[in-house]
Amino acid sequence: MKTYALTVFAQTGEKLLDESFTANNDDEAKEIGKARLEDEGYSEHTHRCVTADAKLILFHR
Repeated sequence: MKTYALTVFAQTGEKLLDESFTANNDDEAKEIGKARLEDEGYSEHTHRCVTADAKLILFHR
């Protein structure tokens, strides 16, 4: 399992969500990240999901 970080930002730059989770691979992490964003109502906010070695797998601006 790999660790991923999901971060959501307000337009002011304030972090609205900053959490980590584990997944088997990047594709699974992308789906978990998308689901978490939907659950919290942040899918249209600026967000990113990165691997532990800083590979960007999900981004929205």
